[in-house]
Amino acid sequence: MSTITEFVDVQAPVSAAYNQWTQFESFPRFMDGVEEVRQVDATHTHWKVALGGITREFDATITEQHPDERVAWASDSGPTHAGVITFHRLDDKTTRVTAQMDLDPDGFAEKTADKLGLLDRRVKGDMQRFKTFIENRDGHETGTWRGDVAPPPQQH
Repeated sequence: MSTITEFVDVQAPVSAAYNQWTQFESFPRFMDGVEEVRQVDATHTHWKVALGGITREFDATITEQHPDERVAWASDSGPTHAGVITFHRLDDKTTRVTAQMDLDPDGFAEKTADKLGLLDRRVKGDMQRFKTFIENRDGHETGTWRGDVAPPPQQH
């Protein structure tokens, strides 16, 4: 299992940065290798991604979501991964967006990319492209979803 942590400061209010991140279907516009994300319902997405010439499809569940604070997910199928994106207001017009992902590369291409640091670089690039994407829109999001998703109760 590999953990990747990256952050970027964007010139956008926290609500705009959060709102844009919840527009999952826009991810192919700034995420390298993401060919399609389809929002199935309020907490489920279907992804089609490519890495090293190999295309994979998988489903993910949004496990926690709190407006202007965080979005967390876990894969339901395909390569094992989970993560959280957090949003921190630095001032009225600046937000720190932090991505923390736990990945368990599946298959030769993913394991090789992980060992070579390509996954780290891809996430770093994705964060920089998100910054450019929202800043080129003058800090305005393409849509909003302000729903709240609570984490599942802990089993004892």
